[in-house]
Amino acid sequence: MTELSPIPSPVERVMMLAPVIPVLVIDDLDHALPIAEALVAGGLPALEVTLRTPCAIDAIKVMKQVPGAVVGAGTVLNPDDLGRALDAGAEFIVSPGLTPKLGEAMARSGAPILPGTANAADIMLALELGFTRLKFFPAVASGGTPALKAIAGPFASVRFCPTGGITQDTAPEWLALPNVLCVGGSWMVPKIEAGQRPDTAQIERRARAAAGLAR
Repeated sequence: MTELSPIPSPVERVMMLAPVIPVLVIDDLDHALPIAEALVAGGLPALEVTLRTPCAIDAIKVMKQVPGAVVGAGTVLNPDDLGRALDAGAEFIVSPGLTPKLGEAMARSGAPILPGTANAADIMLALELGFTRLKFFPAVASGGTPALKAIAGPFASVRFCPTGGITQDTAPEWLALPNVLCVGGSWMVPKIEAGQRPDTAQIERRARAAAGLAR
């Protein structure tokens, strides 16, 4: 079991809502509501909507209508993305990487932030900006669990949400690490072909399985 801060920070509270934060690419705005409802019903309330599609900002607004949903924005690349996400009501912010300009804007925002890091230099920049709860991305390509184990020594105060290449089968080995609070993943919502509707029963089943993972 990962030890928590005596008083969890806002972003830590988001990270502890469930073992998995679904990472969502919404191509069709009509899919946003049923996907969010299925994920929350399955026990995954923290939803990361990536800013990779034209309807992502509107999807955040739609998903926030679901009772119990805590909707954030991912793939935040610059201060303009940050502003658009916060204006849409995003309740937490996730970036794939970290630059001084973006980091300073995120720190000023006061929002719950998960900056993206992949190595020791990234983590040191995050610490300089005041962030100790970080995304580790791309998790598998950046060395997997051995890399995160090695990082634990010099960065004992940091806790992570590894994302990128993680599956239902491999999530437990990540969640077993003492410096991991949760993981991010997209496996709960399979790609939806054009003209198809989300299989909400399947999404809810996958969400339940993910929500049941031990940490």
